[in-house]
Amino acid sequence: MSNAASKQRIQDELAFVLHSYPFRETSLVLEVFSRQHGRVPLVARGARRPRSTLRGLLMSFQPLSLSWFGKHELRTLHAAEWQGGQPQLQGTALLCGFYLNELLLNLMARDDPHERLFDYYQDTLLRLAQEQDHAFTLRCFEKQLLQELGYGLRLDTEAMSDKPIMPTQTYRYILELGAVASTPESVQGMPISGKTLLDMAADDYRDANSARQSKQLIRLLLDHYLAGKTLHTRELMRDLQKL
Repeated sequence: MSNAASKQRIQDELAFVLHSYPFRETSLVLEVFSRQHGRVPLVARGARRPRSTLRGLLMSFQPLSLSWFGKHELRTLHAAEWQGGQPQLQGTALLCGFYLNELLLNLMARDDPHERLFDYYQDTLLRLAQEQDHAFTLRCFEKQLLQELGYGLRLDTEAMSDKPIMPTQTYRYILELGAVASTPESVQGMPISGKTLLDMAADDYRDANSARQSKQLIRLLLDHYLAGKTLHTRELMRDLQKL
């Protein structure tokens, strides 16, 4: 089947709404993250009409079964059904959810499937709803996102020599390269402890210094790949010290 033909009609695809905005008088434009087709733009015609079956259904952070058709960039939503099972996000968890969505919108190309990332996103929403330490949950997702999009971090070996990272050693993490042993003359890259790198590799952020340095490193990497794009949710979260 050609790529064009495969875009014509999709049935019962598991998806989440990342963003929506009004379109014309009664419709919505949606950016959805679907499991088998990646990020897809859809128009939901008449979704804002009072009697529309779609009204109130197309919410963020809720699993939906979506059907759509069309071979142009903006496809047309045909049907939607709520799948349930996902607790509503509230408070700080809700803000964190919007942050995840903003990352996906800014870093993920359209029509580029990432099934493992989709599953990890769904699991992360559950973690945000159920757990209290949202900072750890965000670090895990940010790292997974970078890896799935091809920007994987080298965390357990040195970039230049493939020597194992030593927990007592200090390193410099250089963008597009990885960690290199720090010397008194080192000026390039971000200083980071070997323990932090190994803790990140294990998704273990219980150590205060590892939590602080991993946040700095992830922010450095995200800013690099965002190429100047501003994340509005991150600006809001700067007021929440634990994140």
